[in-house]
Amino acid sequence: MNVRVIDYRPPKIAQLFLLVAMVLNWLTPMSKLIIYSNQLLGLVMGISGFGVMMSGWWLFRKFDTAVCPTARTDHLVTSGVYRYTRNPMYLGVITMLLAVAIYVGTLPFYLATIAYFVVINNNFCPYEEDKLTRAFGDTYISYKKRVRCWI
Repeated sequence: MNVRVIDYRPPKIAQLFLLVAMVLNWLTPMSKLIIYSNQLLGLVMGISGFGVMMSGWWLFRKFDTAVCPTARTDHLVTSGVYRYTRNPMYLGVITMLLAVAIYVGTLPFYLATIAYFVVINNNFCPYEEDKLTRAFGDTYISYKKRVRCWI
């Protein structure tokens, strides 16, 4: 059986990493390793991350573009938040995970954020960029030169 990370939905992957962080935080001495904790900053970042993610999602809905990374893409969205980052939905989720880490302050939540970023950056981003290059050619390559992958 050939299982690919790309076959899983990114929000489910984020939920899995968050669940693992919660269990590790509860069951291990890692919960005593306070990295940095600031509840107000965590709340502000969480709300901001949700806003960035939803801005990208709404633009996909507006242009009737599939949100699922493996679905066929009929429209290249380059407006709104996509003028600043090619991956606002992923960036929003990463920001929300980091917000939880900052809110709680312990090592497992920071590790969950890093793990999610690594999975997305090394699996989903290259997959989607290849797919968009094949679908939109020079238009996507030009967009990719103008707009950063993350921020």
